[in-house]
Amino acid sequence: MLEVLTQKLTKIFHELGGKGKLSEKDIDTALREVRLSLLEADVNFKVVKELLSRVRERAVSTEVSQSLTPAQQVIKIVYEELIAILGHEPSKLAPIAHPPAVALLVGLQGSGKTTTAAKLAFHLKNLGQHPLLVAGDTRRPAAIEQIKLLGKQQNIPVYSENANALSITICCNALKQAKQTATNWVIIDTQGRLQIDEAMMQELADIKSKLQPLEVLLTVDAMTGQEAVKVAQEFHRRIGLTGLILTKLDGDARGGAALSIRFVTGVPIKFLGTGEKITALEPFYPDRFASRVLGMGDVLSLIEHAERTYSQQQARELERKMRTTSFDLNDLLEQLHQIHKIGPLTSLIEMLPGISKLASYMPEDEGEKRLTKIEAIILSMTTEERHNPRIINGSRRRRIARGSGTTPQDINQMLNQFYQMQKLTKTLMRGRPSKNMTSMFGIPFK
Repeated sequence: MLEVLTQKLTKIFHELGGKGKLSEKDIDTALREVRLSLLEADVNFKVVKELLSRVRERAVSTEVSQSLTPAQQVIKIVYEELIAILGHEPSKLAPIAHPPAVALLVGLQGSGKTTTAAKLAFHLKNLGQHPLLVAGDTRRPAAIEQIKLLGKQQNIPVYSENANALSITICCNALKQAKQTATNWVIIDTQGRLQIDEAMMQELADIKSKLQPLEVLLTVDAMTGQEAVKVAQEFHRRIGLTGLILTKLDGDARGGAALSIRFVTGVPIKFLGTGEKITALEPFYPDRFASRVLGMGDVLSLIEHAERTYSQQQARELERKMRTTSFDLNDLLEQLHQIHKIGPLTSLIEMLPGISKLASYMPEDEGEKRLTKIEAIILSMTTEERHNPRIINGSRRRRIARGSGTTPQDINQMLNQFYQMQKLTKTLMRGRPSKNMTSMFGIPFK
């Protein structure tokens, strides 16, 4: 996520930190580099101008010149002004006064609207809500089957009708059904187009007028950069939006849309789509996002991800095993499963302060492939071998290699790294990153 921009900004501020005292010329030089980095990242020029104007005004004042750590003070100013650009406080879904409330999801075809509707329903269900998904996109018949399948997988009810039915009729009938049940959120997947046209906008306006939705949420593809901003402006002008959901942010290495759209449109970002999994939808927090852009990590989001997949009892049991050195390969296998549930390895590393820059050194999917290989090796072992891997001799290595599609050398490498991890347990529990630990996932430590 935003790797290119983060790398460039990190380098600029690292060079600034090498200066004991900052002159006005030093600040102007650094801000010139920041400006170029932001423009290359496809950030809207109005946003760049406003951000740097605010930063320079504060940076050349006594706030920085009299600081003991002027470079750190400049970074703090950039961080605070980024938060201001992104919207200060997190914007949540509006509270429901009279259930059921309607959330109308709109957007262009290909923006991930249908999948996002299911993710939002899953998110609300985890918060104790009772959502109903509505297959309102009859223009694309596959969307009806897709949303029915996603709902079935997560045990979320879906309302659908024949593809020949009018969208507004489907939506009205779904709302009638919701009023007869315990439903409190009706999430409607509306029709999209390849481009904005009059017919689509009129249809959405009619549905909005009829249903009076509490939320009108635009799903917009973050990877399209400034085009995403233009799309958001037009939707907001024509039908009125209450919030934005940026999708495909996991593939957005630049960050133009994410850093521009709130400031340019005035519409708050409410959620971020960070992957393909049903769990890959995050509430948007401006301070956490700014922290990740500057390579400072995002520990709070990491903790929240972990808490959704890991109970306190599991955490206590893991801590006990690590403290008593009874952590074995069965436990390692369980941890790998938990990592897969939380999210892609590169996304997790981006959230860790101090080592978030390691994500940029990892070849695409390389970390995931390494984890998959380790899982295959452990699954090819007997129960006794997992509990006491030191009994694994040459013949056992060859058998495990055949069963896992690897080589005896791969087995040796994995076991050596496991033994190193056992030795480094105390260091890791103090939160200090280790060269040996990171290399286990195929990340060059620099």
